[in-house]
Amino acid sequence: MTRTRLSALLASAAMVLSAQSALAQDEITVGYFLEWPMPFQFAKEQGTYDEEMGVKVNWVSFDTGTAMSAAMASGDVQISVSQGVPPFVVATSAGQDLQVLDVAVSYSENDNCVVREDLEIDKDSAAELSGKKVAVPLGTAAHYGFLKQMEHFGVALNDLDIVDMAPPDGAAALAQANVDMACGWGGALRRMTEHGNVLLTGAEKEELGILVFDVTSAPAAFVAENSDLVASFLKVTADANAMWNSGQHTAEMLPVIAKDAGMDEDATQATIDTFIFPDVDTQLSDKWLGGGSQEFMKGVADVFVSSGSIGAALDSYENAVNTGPLSDASGS
Repeated sequence: MTRTRLSALLASAAMVLSAQSALAQDEITVGYFLEWPMPFQFAKEQGTYDEEMGVKVNWVSFDTGTAMSAAMASGDVQISVSQGVPPFVVATSAGQDLQVLDVAVSYSENDNCVVREDLEIDKDSAAELSGKKVAVPLGTAAHYGFLKQMEHFGVALNDLDIVDMAPPDGAAALAQANVDMACGWGGALRRMTEHGNVLLTGAEKEELGILVFDVTSAPAAFVAENSDLVASFLKVTADANAMWNSGQHTAEMLPVIAKDAGMDEDATQATIDTFIFPDVDTQLSDKWLGGGSQEFMKGVADVFVSSGSIGAALDSYENAVNTGPLSDASGS
């Protein structure tokens, strides 16, 4: 190959890469969940993200955080809102270079496992779960909570028939008595509780160290190349959270959020009432992104390793959290 020909090919490749970079800055895709109402959806429907970021934001819904990880790995999604910590940990433990950007929501009451009502099993008789069939969305926050609860009750995992099901499918299976227990969150969890009971309340789970919170996540390379864009995204989210938390805009925001979440207003209110949206200063505190979240992720990873769900954990998850864009968004 001549030097002239090689130079032409390199120049052509550079033009393609440049065009792809420009495209990435003009348009991004963000993942989120249906039936998971959050203040950011008001800003989403108002077009605030597009306006403030100066790019076209495409939105795509997912059933699980593990699917979000796969979409970010393939390059189809650049940012995921409200990805559960366990699926994030599963992905990063396997070598996917993702970063936590903020604490999207805390919700210990809105992620749980439900036992079929006709079995009449509660926390005092949980040993009777042995031999039962359980629907669990593997690698998610619900999966982690399930593992910790079974550990607490002394129920051996190999004594259960565990099937991998997304929460909506698990809710349907529980309603049809095709499974004895199902784990999930949001609208699916509400439907599960119509046919059964939880073993532990949110407060009881927290006493066992079962924290339940989601994060906004993105591939590290995307964040490094688009830090200002990411900071702008996080600021719009933080502003929407502050607007909701003030309590002064509920009537304006609730109908918009409900419609975007695919829910009626009563169900939306019931769900969002169980959510906490911490402000930026709280998120940056030691309890959360200042160290607590990293320690929690290590604990989640170690539990997954001991249960055989993943092969190995990272030595530390410090590098899996990037507070730079959130700090920039708050001006701190």
